[in-house]
Amino acid sequence: MQVAAQAARKGHHRLATDLKSVVESSRAASSPKVTSIAQPRGDLADLVIATHPEVTLKELVLPTALGSLVGRILTEQRQRKNLLDHGFEPAHRLLFEGPPGTGKTMTAAVLAHELSMPLLTIRLDSLMSKFMGETASKLRVIFEAAEQQRAVYLFDEFDALGGERSGNDVGEARRILNSFLVFLENSSSESLIIAATNHRQILDRALFRRFDMVLDYALPDPKQGAAVMRGRLGTLAKGVRWTSLASEMEGLSHADLVRAAESAAKSVILMGRTQIAVEDLRHALEARQAGSLG
Repeated sequence: MQVAAQAARKGHHRLATDLKSVVESSRAASSPKVTSIAQPRGDLADLVIATHPEVTLKELVLPTALGSLVGRILTEQRQRKNLLDHGFEPAHRLLFEGPPGTGKTMTAAVLAHELSMPLLTIRLDSLMSKFMGETASKLRVIFEAAEQQRAVYLFDEFDALGGERSGNDVGEARRILNSFLVFLENSSSESLIIAATNHRQILDRALFRRFDMVLDYALPDPKQGAAVMRGRLGTLAKGVRWTSLASEMEGLSHADLVRAAESAAKSVILMGRTQIAVEDLRHALEARQAGSLG
């Protein structure tokens, strides 16, 4: 795969495509369904957290337009050989932006699960504080791993790296950002590279044109909020009139709604009941609202 990547960078696209096809055919014949990885070793072990998510696409509650984009990413990746054969790369450099708890990390987990790939999460805030002075070289390690190990690489808290730099900022931060942009630009389509941020407005404008797709996340509307809570509660919530809870759900994130659902469910179970009432959910949602305001 390294030879294929080098050939692609030199403009030998036919050779690169043929090499990738051979490798993928070999993988399909000899590899298990899910790419198997041990805990990353060497330098990579200090930079990423490896998981094999089990969350499915059906569990992901998103607006129709956003859900369609996620579906498009999956389709392009599943038909990546067909696209490569025609000289096109599938979308693999993705930027997820939106408020905390709106499904960005969950989307990355769903993509990993649906594509049978591991999820490698990089926390850039800790990377930059722990390895300040050598962050650029550590980024190289990660992108080289992405060339060799097909996986979903999630750069969480991306604003720690991608924040727009002022002229008075330290040169080190600018060098790190420039290094990331070069690595991202030259990354092959073997892996999915995902950057997730809660603060799009502070990102350096040079970043946006480097991504194949930008997905905008927002707080759920009442219909989506009901779907999130109903999915977590299952049969416990049978018969609940969700429309009566619209005002209590307003302004809460997906994560808030899940926690409210879990709180109400545990209270009901501990009381020996088998079904949740609207008032149980209203109380849990109001408590969540108070917590988010606090």
